[in-house]
Amino acid sequence: MSQYQALVLGASGAIGNAFVSHFQQDPGCALVVGLSRQSDLHFELENEASMAQCAAQLQSPTGPYGVCQFKWIIDATGALTIDTLGPEKRIEALNAQQLLRQFEVNAVGPALLMKHFFPLLPAQEPSCYATLSARVGSIEDNHKGGWYGYRAAKAARNMLLQTAAIEVSRKKPLCVFAALQPGTVQSKLSSNFVAAPDAMAPEESVSKLMAVLSGLKPNGRAQFVDHAGQVIPW
Repeated sequence: MSQYQALVLGASGAIGNAFVSHFQQDPGCALVVGLSRQSDLHFELENEASMAQCAAQLQSPTGPYGVCQFKWIIDATGALTIDTLGPEKRIEALNAQQLLRQFEVNAVGPALLMKHFFPLLPAQEPSCYATLSARVGSIEDNHKGGWYGYRAAKAARNMLLQTAAIEVSRKKPLCVFAALQPGTVQSKLSSNFVAAPDAMAPEESVSKLMAVLSGLKPNGRAQFVDHAGQVIPW
């Protein structure tokens, strides 16, 4: 395809919005669809039916965009602070409800997005499905401890992507599947933990991530990489 279509899930967040802007500025992009809780066609991570409805609309000739087939699908969903509760620093801070909410938002929801939006990737053309992970989701790279729920949920997100990528690559062998570490980005997610001057602008992060993604080759598995192109151990 000389021109392509792109889909950004979680388009209202800082990084998601920057991905939408990136595709809008690319002359090769014929259509970019940004979905979030706030978009006209919207979904919620805690509501699978809303995801299914969005996916159905994007595959319908009578939908708002006609029948879509996306070369790029970016899942930029996720949260660090949920229901006003930030990451746990010590084991004494663990509670079941907070852990379950971390998994619901950062692992289960993204897994269900894979379920409903993988079918919108082309079968025999180059494509990419990328999901925002985090370096703290690496089990091998965990040297500091803490942040129990967020770490565990991101590790689960990585495993769910890897498992799905192995399966779906059999039918879509030219698709790149990637878990992304975007770096520390200026956003609501990071504002309570790092000063803005010490974080990248979302546009810078996305520019670097797109350069990395464009250089990845499909290998029948998911790849875990950061914004500088470095491979992160699972």
